[in-house]
Amino acid sequence: MAFSSDNIDVFLSVLDRGSFSAAARALGRVPSAVSMAMAQLEAELDLSLFDRSSREPRPTPAARALEPQARQLAAQLRQLNTQALALNQGLEERLTLAIAPELLAAQWSGPLATLAAEHPLLQVEVLAAPQTDALKLLHSGRAQLALVFERPSLDGREGFQEVGSETLVAVLAPSHPALRQRAGSDPAAAPDAFRENLLTELRQIVVASRDLAQSDPRFVFGRHCWRTDNQVAALRLIEAGLGWGWLPQSFVRSPLAAGTLVELPFENLTNGLTLWVDVVWSKERPLGLGARRFIELIQAQDGRPPRA
Repeated sequence: MAFSSDNIDVFLSVLDRGSFSAAARALGRVPSAVSMAMAQLEAELDLSLFDRSSREPRPTPAARALEPQARQLAAQLRQLNTQALALNQGLEERLTLAIAPELLAAQWSGPLATLAAEHPLLQVEVLAAPQTDALKLLHSGRAQLALVFERPSLDGREGFQEVGSETLVAVLAPSHPALRQRAGSDPAAAPDAFRENLLTELRQIVVASRDLAQSDPRFVFGRHCWRTDNQVAALRLIEAGLGWGWLPQSFVRSPLAAGTLVELPFENLTNGLTLWVDVVWSKERPLGLGARRFIELIQAQDGRPPRA
């Protein structure tokens, strides 16, 4: 093969600096070595890359035609070398992040964008799974990190960093019979406020694990519950008037504005359940370079020091 990583660097350096001598200074070589490398490349390609009829070599049309791919190849080689060095320093082949569905609208993609810029060849996998399932993926080793709500109790196997908070609001379709009954004969009238017992009396739509034995008691109020492992499915069920549910405030902002959902009005409590959000890892497995960097980035984005 005519092209190599070395002569590509020399070729691009001559193009960028306009002379063999300037390229030689940039590369730490003597001008004759640079001139010889280009002459040898031209011989192997059977192409004239530089017009030497004037004092300084001028790129030929052939050189300009080859330039874009040469630059692309040089960039790919730099990325490859950077990836190899990072792997040597502990970078994972793949970083898997498991996210509770209620947190899919949280600010986790920005840190991943920075991570991708720093390690462009790192493979990243994002899995959406109910909190219990996300933590199972973490402890089984299927995921290196989980973005979940704070747990009711500490697990000695887990390390974590608080990275913000999310507010869940109790929502219902405006067409739900409970609201129509409270509004009375005037469908445009605002319904009377409810007391908290409504949460237990009406069917609740719960985002929960696929394991029927698993559920977070902080989120389950209704005696009669329908379950899904997906917040989009939960939204559709609630909008259809099939029950009420806790959904992230950021996620339901548009449906509330459009009038397809309403926040449940209570007379004796504020509608809202604010919980801390943590990025969690297993203490039983060493964290790779990518996971450690993601934790730094998402913590810096939050802008607050760790909790004690």
